[in-house]
Amino acid sequence: MFNLGLPELLVISVAALLVFGPKRLPELAKGLGKGIRDFKKALEGGDEKKQIEGNDAIDVSNSESQKASADESNPTQKS
Repeated sequence: MFNLGLPELLVISVAALLVFGPKRLPELAKGLGKGIRDFKKALEGGDEKKQIEGNDAIDVSNSESQKASADESNPTQKS
């Protein structure tokens, strides 16, 4: 994607080490990893919620159509 080789990664690592310092760099990496993980979970959770809502809508329409067909097939129980 970015075509980064070993020399480029070393330069980026050294620059980050100089800017943030050795104590703060692991904290930043941990926070970045957690942020990416939460973002992925949020994306997956949104898809599952839509799928569940879609299934509920299908189930409701199927139960309503079954109820209507049952009423039509049994005319003796009309109120």
